[in-house]
Amino acid sequence: MTNFTVTPNRRNASNSRKWTRYSKDIFPMWLADMDFPAPRPILKRLQQAVDHGVLGYEFATPALQETVALRMERLYKWKVSPEAVLAVTGIVSGYTVAARAFCLPKKGVAIQTPVYNEFHEVKNNVGIPQVDIPLVKSVKGNIISYEIDWDVFEKQVKKVRMFLLCNPHNPLGIIFSRKELTRMAEICIKHNVLIVSDEIHSELLLGGNKFTPMARISREIEKHVITLIAPSKTFNVPGLFCGFAIIPNKDLREPFEKEMNHLCLHVGSMGLHAANAAFSGQCDGWLNELRRYLTGNRDFLVDYVTKYMPNVRTTVPEATYLGWLDFTQAGIEGSPYDFFLKNAKVALSDGGIFGREGEGHVRINFGTSRKLLKEGLDKMRKALDSI
Repeated sequence: MTNFTVTPNRRNASNSRKWTRYSKDIFPMWLADMDFPAPRPILKRLQQAVDHGVLGYEFATPALQETVALRMERLYKWKVSPEAVLAVTGIVSGYTVAARAFCLPKKGVAIQTPVYNEFHEVKNNVGIPQVDIPLVKSVKGNIISYEIDWDVFEKQVKKVRMFLLCNPHNPLGIIFSRKELTRMAEICIKHNVLIVSDEIHSELLLGGNKFTPMARISREIEKHVITLIAPSKTFNVPGLFCGFAIIPNKDLREPFEKEMNHLCLHVGSMGLHAANAAFSGQCDGWLNELRRYLTGNRDFLVDYVTKYMPNVRTTVPEATYLGWLDFTQAGIEGSPYDFFLKNAKVALSDGGIFGREGEGHVRINFGTSRKLLKEGLDKMRKALDSI
């Protein structure tokens, strides 16, 4: 039984970016990693590698590829050939490689905004156009939700070579339905658009929700999809920089692998060891406990906002440990990120970095103990009450 109510000191005992970017009087609720130790089987495997003493060159083995493939079959009944699994240095590098391999100078990438800030960097890193597909916001009381405008989706996606999907969605916490995924895929295939699906949060499911990989829907859709997964968010090992691109279609896999080799993107051995332990099933009990705890944190966040911040609106995330708060009706002048940093001494993620539609919003990380989550929210509430 894991005790998620106790978190290690990350400010003084590590080089944590989350806890050391700001001064010590600032409470961090921004960067997307959790404050919980990784599961014991991962830590044990890393310790064994250190105890062995020889830290030489290592690469993803056929056994690791098979471990990843077997996890896809166990979780989703998705049969993937081990050779379709390529180790990458992370999800960001994975979709950047895909953009370099497949996009054209005048036919770039489409993204559904507001969306993960690093999606917006692809156009700069690769030198291609970006096309936004804004999600449509709905409000019901204190709760906000988002949906796809299908006319806008098709109009925008046909302008590009690659559609970069975030599912589950960061920062909105949406799990797109099988019906929605099928329709997105059919539109992309119709217009010869490659689908790159960032599914890094696919195992961080809240409240008993289920997940279907885009490529699992049909063998025809699978031919047009590059799926990106990693143990990093689920098992809290993002600093080990290891993920996987699952590419069953050889005509996509070979150009992707060629570009990856061209850039010399080699995964470190510790990341490979951690991934093997994470995806082997040894950590699934820990993960089930984590999901329950994060679901409780999500519910606490939604209830707190509804009760104590009546002019603030929130999503109810179906997955991830990220909340999305709308302060456009809260009477804050300027950016809520700046307001809370100055007046509450709380660091959040500025909604504007996720796209123009995110202005007036913030992303909040609730992947921490309930005590620390309440402490941060109390600071925010006090600052709001001062307006």
